[in-house]
Amino acid sequence: MSAPFGPGGPRRDDGGFRGRDDGFRRDDGGFRRDDGGGFRGRDDGYRRDDERREEPNSVKARLRARARKKARRQKKKGFVRRKVCRFCADSTIEIDYKDPKTLRLFVTETGKMIPRRISGNCARHQRPLAIAIKRARHLALLPQAGQEL
Repeated sequence: MSAPFGPGGPRRDDGGFRGRDDGFRRDDGGFRRDDGGGFRGRDDGYRRDDERREEPNSVKARLRARARKKARRQKKKGFVRRKVCRFCADSTIEIDYKDPKTLRLFVTETGKMIPRRISGNCARHQRPLAIAIKRARHLALLPQAGQEL
């Protein structure tokens, strides 16, 4: 017979641990056998994909199909013009921290830098532009943030 209290806590007379490692789980003051697995039957609300789909003629399915068709139609609408980096297009423009007039075009009214995807700058020119904006802020040529723009 083993000691009543070992490194793992109280033991049963047969030497096995009484905790979760022997398959028993605490439930409402008693113990019940946990068979493991974790999958509960279909009566718990889980359904397979083929059980979840509606009939093609149901009202809900028709409304959903109409909404998908409308979304597809709206997605195709319009032509979005590709943005062009103005520094690549006109090589005479220089990025200089001492020129706040040019830098203000790439800063919002709250003082944040405009990202590449909105301004259309290429990565090659966005990096030095960000550095120039930060330098101009440091020298108080551009405001850090706020309504002063």
